[in-house]
Amino acid sequence: MLLSKEDGMLLVREARRIIEKKLGKKATEEEIPGRLYEKRGAFVTLYKNGELRGCIGYPYPMLPLIEAVRKAAVAAAFQDPRFPPLREEELKDIRIEVTVLTTPEKINAHGRELVKHVEIGKHGLIAEWSPFSGLLLPQVAVEEGWDAETFLAQTCWKAGLEPSKWLDPNVTFYRFEGQIFKEE
Repeated sequence: MLLSKEDGMLLVREARRIIEKKLGKKATEEEIPGRLYEKRGAFVTLYKNGELRGCIGYPYPMLPLIEAVRKAAVAAAFQDPRFPPLREEELKDIRIEVTVLTTPEKINAHGRELVKHVEIGKHGLIAEWSPFSGLLLPQVAVEEGWDAETFLAQTCWKAGLEPSKWLDPNVTFYRFEGQIFKEE
């Protein structure tokens, strides 16, 4: 189910509100419509001056969407192991992006056949090879100018695998779509 722009922007505002609250600032709560309590996967990405500053989320629909966004926002701001916790003075330079995901679906193809099942700008990817897994959102391939092979390789790299591992038939790939909402 596609969300309206209004619902998406409410999620973005809620992500900012929960981060501000964690930093001790007062922020007004908005009424959350019932449809945003449907279980959905979601990621929250923080950018500082156009550079990645944190990105955490839930690929599978395990939580109500509003809760997934709240938890992901806090985690992206304060728990992404790639970055130090967000400081209050950084908040003015942070832009928030919320990506609401469709349920990941297994790609029933292997090796070079995988390329035919990956549409740049439409699909995000998950690579799994027990116990390793990695996920890249749909917008990453577009932002980086990758083709499908590079996207598959980079998803393996994100999983801690050799980039060429995407050709291994024992690596399982899932694809999903994402609806992106961002602060202006």
